[in-house]
Amino acid sequence: MARNKEFDPSIVLRKSMEIFGHYGYEGTSLQNLLDGLGIARQSLYDTYGTKRDLFISAVTHYINEKSATVISKLGSSGSVKVAISEIFYEGINVLKDDVKRKECFIMDSAIAQIPHDPEIAEFFNKDLKRLDEAFYKALVRAQEQGEIEMQKDIVALANYLNYSRYSLTQIAKLSSDPSELDVFVSVILSALE
Repeated sequence: MARNKEFDPSIVLRKSMEIFGHYGYEGTSLQNLLDGLGIARQSLYDTYGTKRDLFISAVTHYINEKSATVISKLGSSGSVKVAISEIFYEGINVLKDDVKRKECFIMDSAIAQIPHDPEIAEFFNKDLKRLDEAFYKALVRAQEQGEIEMQKDIVALANYLNYSRYSLTQIAKLSSDPSELDVFVSVILSALE
């Protein structure tokens, strides 16, 4: 008779995002995972497979959750400029929170794996394309609503906004002054004027 799991896999996945965000993929040892997750080695293997499998599960979960929120906000009715501003300011609020930002740093670790891991590279490529498309559609709507100038290159602007979201985690890691995130976002958003 199979035993019930003595842990909640969704909680373990969230904790693993924090651990990988803190140590990076390469720097995370199996012992870091076991200690941080509070589960036995066999339970980890039985539920998630290898360290890499757990990492991919954690990255996929994190990125899909964040991207779904962005896409939903961009697709909502109302002001596109307000929606885009909310996306960026919600992002920096997370990065200013000492607990939540540890999860965000998993993105840096995942991006560092792109040159060596075709599966992660393909996942990010697909995610970037769907977000570029969501930003593009929102910007078309913004032009139709008269929120931004018709002559703006909205393909380039969509790409710029999308990649700028990713750069926020770099700034949060490099700077000890959280107010620099506010300045950076205000410059990004000025591209909508």
